[in-house]
Amino acid sequence: MLKLDTLRATRIERDPFDYVIVRNFVEREKLDQVLSDYPEVPGPGSHPPGGLKISGHFKKLMDELLDAPFRQLVEEKFDVDLTGRPTMYTVRGFCRARDGKIHTDSKTKIITVLLYMNDESWESSTGRLRILRNGTDLENFAAEVEPSGGTLLVFKRSDNSWHGHHPFEGKRRAVQLNWVTDQSVVDREQGRHGFSSAIKRLMGLGAH
Repeated sequence: MLKLDTLRATRIERDPFDYVIVRNFVEREKLDQVLSDYPEVPGPGSHPPGGLKISGHFKKLMDELLDAPFRQLVEEKFDVDLTGRPTMYTVRGFCRARDGKIHTDSKTKIITVLLYMNDESWESSTGRLRILRNGTDLENFAAEVEPSGGTLLVFKRSDNSWHGHHPFEGKRRAVQLNWVTDQSVVDREQGRHGFSSAIKRLMGLGAH
């Protein structure tokens, strides 16, 4: 499903930190199949797979993202050794107006992968992730990532890996995959997101 050769051929950007953007990383026909099996998420926020129905073509996609060829390509691209580093992923379906605030990601994350799962084009002028040069100004950006279906962003977490987007509220599908420092990070983060997910289900926030 993944266009690994396209990722391999795409130049890594160094300004203001190490990142790579690949549009149409998932072929359109296959993306449509994945979207047909996209799990139902109980409202906004990030949801771990443990509380979702992961099946069909969506599961096949995640299996490829978690498989050795993709990991090895990321290692090669970012000159990082991920051997023995655990992975975790979360699924998003909706965005809140308060989401997208500028941040760098936590120090426990080594590599962040974002794969957008929306329609073919993104009509809104907001909700587009920006690669930023500082932690205060959304307008001082090196690149803007349109969250259209199949767009991939991979970056190496650092103290200056600032990113964020202008407020958007509504449907905004994305998968976030991380390689992290150790298993305790996975246990803590997935547990935290899982608890939040359960509360949303209880409160009926899945009705969107």
